[in-house]
Amino acid sequence: MNLSLNRTVEHLKPLMAHVKDYVFPEYSDTEPALALQTIRTELETITDAATAEAFIGELPRIRSLVITDVEAVAQNDPAQKGIQEIVYCYPAVTAMLYYRSAHVLLGLGVPVIPRMLTEYAHNVTGIDIHPGAVIGPYFAIDHGTGIVIGETAVIGEHVTLYQGVTLGAKNFRYDTEGRPMNLPRHPILEDRVTVYSNASILGRITIGTHSVIGGNVWLTHSVPQHSRILQGRAVESFSDGSGI
Repeated sequence: MNLSLNRTVEHLKPLMAHVKDYVFPEYSDTEPALALQTIRTELETITDAATAEAFIGELPRIRSLVITDVEAVAQNDPAQKGIQEIVYCYPAVTAMLYYRSAHVLLGLGVPVIPRMLTEYAHNVTGIDIHPGAVIGPYFAIDHGTGIVIGETAVIGEHVTLYQGVTLGAKNFRYDTEGRPMNLPRHPILEDRVTVYSNASILGRITIGTHSVIGGNVWLTHSVPQHSRILQGRAVESFSDGSGI
């Protein structure tokens, strides 16, 4: 990427506008062929032709995943009045559209631009997702403001996060020159986990399937499946009915 910062940003705006046209054609006034051509042109300008074609090849998967995210929001929010309202109004849609596009570009070896995309989404939605995080389908974000998902976080299917949740690192390891090492350091959330508002889950720990993490919890140890973690206490109950 040899363009200036301002020129790069100028190309990213139409790029993502037409990615949105591709993902939600029923709400677009742009012909699909024109949307694809614009995506190709803008990406060729800021990366190269091979990367542009590879990204276009991934667009069906991006679309499929974002649609599952929209469906997950619909299933988790009785206040919504339909898919159109979610697509038009919910910040989670913008955050996930930009994250899923950035994650693909990162996987294609594109420098800087994936982070620019997710930081733009962070700026407009208050949802901070590093493009390196791995997030499965049917990911629901409710409200969303203040959510932070770190680079090496891994999130399974049908996971729901509420506002203010942090999936962060607890500490770092340093190399012999005193520089922080880029090692797995963020949580793993298995399938069907729900994390309520302002919870902080820190370190390379695992939250088992079907677990619920209550609001304002500070959690730095792994918990098994079907756990319920509430503020001011440890694990209320495990799958076998025992507790600590």
